[in-house]
Amino acid sequence: MLPEGTDITWTSQDGLALYARSYGPVDARLTVLCIHGLTRNHQDFEPMIAALPRHYRYIAVDVRGRGKSAYDPNTNNYQPPVYAKDMLALLDTLGIKRAALIGTSMGGLISLLMARSAPGRVAGIVLNDIGPTVEKAGIARIAAYAGKVAPVTDWASAAAAVKTLQSAAFPDMTDERWMDFARRTYKELPNGEVILAYDPGIARSLGKVKPGAFTNFVMWRLFGASKKAPLLIVRGEISDILSAETAEKMAKRHPDATLATVPRVGHAPILDEPQAVSAITAFLSRLETVA
Repeated sequence: MLPEGTDITWTSQDGLALYARSYGPVDARLTVLCIHGLTRNHQDFEPMIAALPRHYRYIAVDVRGRGKSAYDPNTNNYQPPVYAKDMLALLDTLGIKRAALIGTSMGGLISLLMARSAPGRVAGIVLNDIGPTVEKAGIARIAAYAGKVAPVTDWASAAAAVKTLQSAAFPDMTDERWMDFARRTYKELPNGEVILAYDPGIARSLGKVKPGAFTNFVMWRLFGASKKAPLLIVRGEISDILSAETAEKMAKRHPDATLATVPRVGHAPILDEPQAVSAITAFLSRLETVA
């Protein structure tokens, strides 16, 4: 069961009104900041939070341009370095000196940027199906639908739409779970219209992702910044974003890393899968002892 949540609002350095949802005790020994992927929002973490120990404080964010956070009139700001500054501004607003980070896909890149710019504030990092080398096939797949999904007419067609786009990544997902997925991805307007819960302008950032030798070099350098914090790598077994080879290389290059693989799941694990829950629970328990 999902713990009772409370709303958090804060203002970015450039004046955008941003939103997050807090679950669990405010005075918890360990705060866990949860940062979603490109087209998702804070609700992406609700299944995970419901499955994890309840004595931590979980703060799940809506990155600018998603969910209840304001859309940015300047779409050039839809970039991980800007998002990382927003996350640090959130911690400042709440007076949180140090937090564990759970980052799914894009959220993982944001986590690495936070570790580089403010290493003392990062207690540990969970990277969910993302790494320094991103597979070209996965980027092409995401670019094909981000900001371009056809309109839906109701919640049933929304569930059908996400199933069409994501069924290869979740071959065992039930119809009930697809509806839950849709309700975390779409939103209903006061007039009853069901629309995607993100600014279509976020897709422009994908055009600046240029997989290649130089990008890989820069990304591995960024990954090196995470070496000061314990690391848990979660990979979907059939992911088209994070290859098994890259995940294993990450685990070997990091001095304090654990790799967990979620079977029969692609990009990206929802993190309520038994293998993910077990790995994250153990990881947070370890961080709590040194918090």
